[in-house]
Amino acid sequence: MKISLEERIKKGMIFYEHGHKDPVDQALEVELERQRIHCKEVLFDYNNTRPGDRATRLSLLKGLLGHCTDNVYIEDGVRMAYGNHVYLEDHFYANFNLCIVDDGEVHIGDKTMIGPMVTICTTGHPAYPLYREMVAHYSLPIHIGKNVWIGSNAVILPGVTIGDNSIIGAGSVVTKDIPANVVAVGNPCRVMREIGERDREYYFRDMKVDFPYTLREEC
Repeated sequence: MKISLEERIKKGMIFYEHGHKDPVDQALEVELERQRIHCKEVLFDYNNTRPGDRATRLSLLKGLLGHCTDNVYIEDGVRMAYGNHVYLEDHFYANFNLCIVDDGEVHIGDKTMIGPMVTICTTGHPAYPLYREMVAHYSLPIHIGKNVWIGSNAVILPGVTIGDNSIIGAGSVVTKDIPANVVAVGNPCRVMREIGERDREYYFRDMKVDFPYTLREEC
């Protein structure tokens, strides 16, 4: 039984973007190309909008993304493949030059922060060279939890889930799931330690937290 292009993409199966003979698959090829071009057009406008024009920037994001709240902010230099497969929850922030290859879905939770030059990539290519010669793809969804911090130049690869409150160290390459409430670093990214009570007292190395200020009692 033939599996349609749409089903293959949704199920994370190997697929080709072009060269289909079935009329339904051909129509989807055309639609996917339209979506990719539309995404580039919107993000061109976004990246060239005046920094102070918050209303226009937010309107562009809301019109493109699969989900976007009023409290989402992404710095300039953002690139996406489709945009409509990206789902951002409240108080999301991304620094400069975010790259999201969203052939598959990307879900990111509340209060998550992303450093500069981060890549989130749902799509890969098979290792066997003949398949790559034929431009074969596969796409697996990425889920990033609430209150996650992803350091600069990190790379998140297809199919990864990152649990709530975790930190991904700068320059890490995340190839497998990362649990909640941990610090994970490296290439490939591995759990270094749990986030615990010492982190309540020290915010960086041996530098102590100013508790009243941090708890907003004196703001």
